[in-house]
Amino acid sequence: MKPVNLNQFRKQKARAEKTARADANAAKFGRTKAEKARDAAEAESAARRLDGHRRDDE
Repeated sequence: MKPVNLNQFRKQKARAEKTARADANAAKFGRTKAEKARDAAEAESAARRLDGHRRDDE
């Protein structure tokens, strides 16, 4: 049986957990630049449309 360096094992396990957490966050929160730009354009369009329907008598 070969001896195991516990420090290396602990660090390897921590790295694997960190990678798994990063992958989960990327799937949950990650959006491409195109998706962000599309959402910003839609928000701008909605704001312009709303301002176009404002009444000036107030």
